[in-house]
Parts: sequence; C-alpha cells; structure tokens
Amino acid sequence: MIDVAFLPTLAQTVRHSSRRALAATALFTAALLAGCGTLPTIVPDMARTSSKPQLSGANGPLSAARSKEILAQLKGGNPEDNLLDRHLALEHAISSSPLSVGNKVTLLENGPRTYAAMLAAIAAARDHINMETYILEDDEAGEQFAAALIARQRAGVTVNLIRDSVGTIGTKAEFFQRLGDAGIKIVEFNPVSPLNAKAGWDVNQRDHRKLLVVDGRVAFLGGINISSVYSGGSFSRRGNKDNKSDRPWRDTDLMIEGPVVAEFQKLFIETWTKQKGDALAPRQYFPPLRSVGPDIVHAIGSTPDDPYSLMYATLISAIDNAEKEILLTNAYFVPDPQLLASLTSAVKRGVDVRLVLPGSTDSALVFNAGRSYYDALLSGGVKIYERRHALLHAKTALIDGVWSTVGSTNLDWRSFLHNQEVNAVVLGPAFGTQMRASFNDDVANSEEITLEAWRKRTLDWRLKEGFARLWQYWL
Repeated sequence: MIDVAFLPTLAQTVRHSSRRALAATALFTAALLAGCGTLPTIVPDMARTSSKPQLSGANGPLSAARSKEILAQLKGGNPEDNLLDRHLALEHAISSSPLSVGNKVTLLENGPRTYAAMLAAIAAARDHINMETYILEDDEAGEQFAAALIARQRAGVTVNLIRDSVGTIGTKAEFFQRLGDAGIKIVEFNPVSPLNAKAGWDVNQRDHRKLLVVDGRVAFLGGINISSVYSGGSFSRRGNKDNKSDRPWRDTDLMIEGPVVAEFQKLFIETWTKQKGDALAPRQYFPPLRSVGPDIVHAIGSTPDDPYSLMYATLISAIDNAEKEILLTNAYFVPDPQLLASLTSAVKRGVDVRLVLPGSTDSALVFNAGRSYYDALLSGGVKIYERRHALLHAKTALIDGVWSTVGSTNLDWRSFLHNQEVNAVVLGPAFGTQMRASFNDDVANSEEITLEAWRKRTLDWRLKEGFARLWQYWL
C-alpha cells in the first residue's frame, strides 16, 4: 500500500517546477504499471581489438592518409600520446554512426550566454528552425523565445517544435495555441492524455532532449531548458546561500557548426516522424556542409525504443578504458551497479576520478538517492565535490583530456532507460582543455566531501537517503 502522504514528496521528482505535481503522479503511476527495463553489460575492452576508426568529412569518408594527418594535428605534436587513438577506436567500436571531422564546437556556460547565442541564430534563420525541448515555460524566457520563433515564421522561415508533454505540463495551453496560430508546427511528445496520443501511449517515456537546429547548419544542445531560472550566471559566490530560489542555475551547452549538424538534424526528424507530426514543409533540411573547424564530433541520440542506451554504452566504455582521469559533472546522479563498479575500478587502475555533484537540488528524492552511494564511492577512492551557490544542472564528462561529452543525459536510471536524450562526444585535446577549465571552475565553487566527514552525517539524512534509494529506478 502506498502512503498518500508520499505523493507531495514525489512531486519533487519532476524537475524544475513545483507546478508539475500532476506530472509526477502520472509518471509514478506509469512506472508502477510498466515492466522494469535493464541496462546492458558493456564489454570493457572492446576498443582494444577494434579496427582503426573511419572518419567522415563534409564530402563523406576520408582517406586513411587524410585521417592520419588530422589525428597528428589533433595530438598537438605528441605522436607518442595514444590516448586520442584509443578513444577514437572506442567511439568507432561502440556505434555505426560516423565520427565527423571539420566541425567547430563552442562551449556555452549558463543561461545568459547560451540564450543569447540561440536567439541570435534564430534571428538569422533563413530557411527553417527545428527545436526540441523538455521544458518550455510561459515566463519571461519562454515569451522571448516565442516572440523570436513567431517573428521568423511570419518572415517565411518554417518553424517546427517538439515539446515534451510532461515537461511542459505547467505551461498554459494558450501559449502553444499562440505559436500554432502563427503557423508554427508543434508535436507534443507522448501526451499525458492517451486521447491525444498519435503514436501509441507510454507516458513513462519522455523526450528529455534539448536540441535546436537552424537552417541545417548550426546546432545547439546540452542541458538547458527554456525557463527564466537561467536568467543569472553561476560562477560567483554572491547571492543568498540559504535561499534556493535566489541561486542561479549552472548549465553547460554547445553550439556546433559543420558536417555533424546533419546527424543532429536526422535525430530531430526521426522523432518528429515517430510521433506522427504533420508532414514537414519542403525545406533544405540537409544543405551542403563544409569543414569549418578542427573538432571531431560524434552525435549520439538515445531512445527507449533502442535495444540499449547508446550514450550509456559509450560512457561506460570510455570510463572502463580511461588511463589518466575521469571528470564527471552531473545534476542528477543515481548510479546503477555497473557505473558504480566502473568508477571504483578506474581508481584501482590508478585513474584520478572526480565528480562534481549538486549541493542543492530541485529534486529531493534524486538528490538523496544519489547521496546514498557516497560512502561506496568515497571508500573506493572517488573524489566528490558538491557545487555550492548554484543549482547544478550540467551533464558533462571529460576523460583522459581527449574525450568530452556534453548533452541532456543524466547519470540515472531514467535517462538511460526511459528518456530520449541527445549528446555530443567531442574528441581532441584542445576542446578537452576548455572542459577542464570549466570543471576546475566548478570545483573552486564546490565543497569537497570527505569519507570521514560523510560518515558523521546525522540520522535524518541517512533516513532520507535510504527512503529515496527505494525509488531510484523510477526517478
């Protein structure tokens, strides 16, 4: 028997807004009715026996000589460093999708900078705009994006929008009606009401992606939703540390230009088609793309319809093949047994494993479920830092200084089993240097959690952790 007093607490598990209590109830009910999925067992040494990776450019697969030349440039004159070769082989072994060269990746941190870049790209659109988001609120930020999208639609640019039904459940219907009346095509992903579903009904499957593709030439992705909670920066110790509502949200996103944008475009169109959206207006969704930068990028989209989460397999394989360091930053961290074992096993191999996790949260159950694993992690030599003075929402990783990922995927059961997610893996030391600087900034604004101090925590925290852990699969 479920205690009804539990339901208000459960509402906190639907992230980012207390208005989503109805969504939490729907998800909880669906989870109880659904069968439990499982995570795949990843072979840790698969990259060691794989063939050399096939790189693709703007005009298709590259020759072996050209691939060798590009890799030599990325190594920065250190041919003895085989870490990049190793992680490229890993990416090649784990997925059949291309490793795309010739891309320019721009690291975006926090709401103001990310929104400014997104809105500038929208304003410059000439052919089409494809946008996919989990949360789109009818607040100041949402209205700003709505105005920008409507303006381009009225200027003759085709605008297509996918919005998750649960993520936008707190947004007034009139907000989307106004977008539709302006001519914007909208798909509601897995509607909460089965009466509105066009592609079957499974409310437990959510579209957690944050993806914007403009003119088929530039893509934005990462952790950021469309909400005014992102109105401030987060690399500051200012603010009321005792008031969660005063804390800025800390997020990380990417702006990507180059050949790999076509892969992200395919992911958007696949979702639109599966959800039986109206026929897309004829536009140049796949324009000719040229090489614009030095970055190798692997586009990764995961869906619950796949045999397993490709992002999960990629991450576990990268961790299991790490030689020097693993730097993870994640907002919702509830590790499954394999991820937990991979992290502690890496420490035993001599790898420096560090995690930046939230010091405060908008989801108490997830927060406490994740903390229930601190003892095992700390005992295994993993270093943990809790981010202060901001609500951490970033989902990033840097491994061996050459393998980076930014995207929407949390390190929890829901992201790996029930959500549609999208990530970019960027390979190369130059971008890795930027990621390390960002990670170090977060560490500087964090408090390190030691095993000795952790074991002195009070009984009430231990009880919260134990209770939350009972629900980890459904969070």
